[in-house]
Amino acid sequence: MSEKSPTRVTDVMTPDPTLIDGLATIRQALNTMKDKGLSSLVIDRRDHDDEYGLITVRDIAEKVIGQNRSPDRVSVYEVMTKPVLTLEGRMVLRYAVRLLTRLQSGRALVIDKSELKGIVTLRDMTLRYVSDEDAAD
Repeated sequence: MSEKSPTRVTDVMTPDPTLIDGLATIRQALNTMKDKGLSSLVIDRRDHDDEYGLITVRDIAEKVIGQNRSPDRVSVYEVMTKPVLTLEGRMVLRYAVRLLTRLQSGRALVIDKSELKGIVTLRDMTLRYVSDEDAAD
C-alpha cells in the first residue's frame, strides 16, 4: 500500500494571475479587480532583473481611499508591495502555511525558475489542508 503524496503549493494555487503595469492608475486597477472578481493584482516586472509587485483591495483602501487620495491620480506603483513573498510550487502545503503565518502574509506568488506561475492565498491553503486531513481520516 502506498501513501498519498503530500499536497503541494501548485495543487492549490490559482494559475496565471492577472498582471497590471505599475504605471496604471488605481482606478484602472480597481476596474480590473471588479471585472475579474479579484482582490489582488500582480504588478508586472519592468525587465527580467526586476521583481514582481502586488496590490490588494486592502492596500487601496488604506493608502488611497483612507487617505482621501484620488484613484485617478495615484499610480499602482505608489501603493504596491514590492518585493513580494514568493514560494516554490513544489513546496509542501503545510510548510507554506507555516511560512505565510510566520511572516503574517495573506498571499504569495508562486514562482518556478524565476517565472511567475500563480498566486496562492493563506485562506485557500488552509482550507485545502483541512480538507486533505478530513479525507485521510
